[in-house]
Amino acid sequence: MTLTLQIVQFVLIISILVILHEMGHFFPAKYFKTKVEKFYLFFDVKFSLFKKKIGDTEYGIGWLPLGGYVKIAGMIDESMDTEQMKQEPQPWEFRSKPAWQRLIIMTGGVIVNFLLAWVIYTVLLFSNGDTYIPSDSLKYGIVVDSIGEQLGLRTGDQILMVDDKKTRKFNEAVLDIILGDEVTVKRDGREITVPLSDEGKETVFATQGKNFLGYRSKAIIAKVQPNSVAEKAGLMPGDEIKGVNGVDTQYWDEFRSKIGASANQKLDISVLRNGSTEHLELTVPDEGIIGIELDLTDLRVTDNYNFLEAIPAGFKRTIQVLTDQIRQFKVIFNTKTGAYKQVKGPIGIVELMSPTWDWVYFFNFMAMFSVWLAFLNILPIPALDGGHVMFLLYEIISGRKPSEKVLETGQIIGFVILMGLMAVVFGNDIWNIIKKFL
Repeated sequence: MTLTLQIVQFVLIISILVILHEMGHFFPAKYFKTKVEKFYLFFDVKFSLFKKKIGDTEYGIGWLPLGGYVKIAGMIDESMDTEQMKQEPQPWEFRSKPAWQRLIIMTGGVIVNFLLAWVIYTVLLFSNGDTYIPSDSLKYGIVVDSIGEQLGLRTGDQILMVDDKKTRKFNEAVLDIILGDEVTVKRDGREITVPLSDEGKETVFATQGKNFLGYRSKAIIAKVQPNSVAEKAGLMPGDEIKGVNGVDTQYWDEFRSKIGASANQKLDISVLRNGSTEHLELTVPDEGIIGIELDLTDLRVTDNYNFLEAIPAGFKRTIQVLTDQIRQFKVIFNTKTGAYKQVKGPIGIVELMSPTWDWVYFFNFMAMFSVWLAFLNILPIPALDGGHVMFLLYEIISGRKPSEKVLETGQIIGFVILMGLMAVVFGNDIWNIIKKFL
């Protein structure tokens, strides 16, 4: 059921983004009186699941869920319909329109993707505010595992800067560390700068970064699961765990580590409740989970925005997401980090979806993915929107159109590049699935 829900969310997000992206091409084309022959969600290789012609345009749904397209008359695109290009240009064809109109048509999809992300982030900030954990004022510092230690970090460190830039939010600091060259921390009262090695990053990516860096917090209980080991032992929301078997246990990571290493053992848990200390006994089950959730109230901060404030804040968030995505290529193309092995395709992305239906997560993911699609589509690779834009800019600057032969060759080269990238991405997905069963 969980996997089904994740697939449904992913397909719904992709469908919405593809339709809106293609509308970004469709409406400018119609406005400039350019004939649009097809408007498709997914690709209709050989056949389509649904199609209906309205006016000059055939609307349909293909069977191959790898995107979508609009086929514009008089344009060399992925359909490679060269027969049409051999005919005399018609006034309603793409090739007959002024270069500036063609440029607007080709950039329309990317613009819609960017604007959609801006709108989503604006609405989310206005309705929910921005809740985060500050990285520069963590009360108890960070907590790292052996992978984090390999990067040069230590539990209790306080992150001050990454690459001489202050990081305001903890989740941004984590990304900055993965993408950065050095981090400045406060350790034992001293400021020290730790170089971030490619070898350490390789380990982070090889393990998909699980738990290599977290934030330290007091072991205060927010919620106790019904019928859990914790509830049966008498633990309650608001309890602050102070020790296990007489050993001082101040922090959540210390308590979690003790629980995880004590399967089938009886533990004496000392808790601070209403100003007094109480002792409770419980036996840790095989899976090492006792059924409590952590209270992070003392660490979280929420910035609230009115609507006018949310608009520029939403724009800033969109730009930040775009910038972070561009920066990721720094480590992806650095073969020493092994980050390229973790690039995810549709199969891997499905696993990132929420196992429950969470509208905030849904729209946050949609906005992030919308920015990602905008960035990928504007890359100057023939067969992508950016490839068409590249040739159009050449035409506008030089005053000469590229020959149809050049456009056709570029389209073929771009198609081969994209197929190669897709093969790598799907190969990573399949290999990661296989590794789970090895």
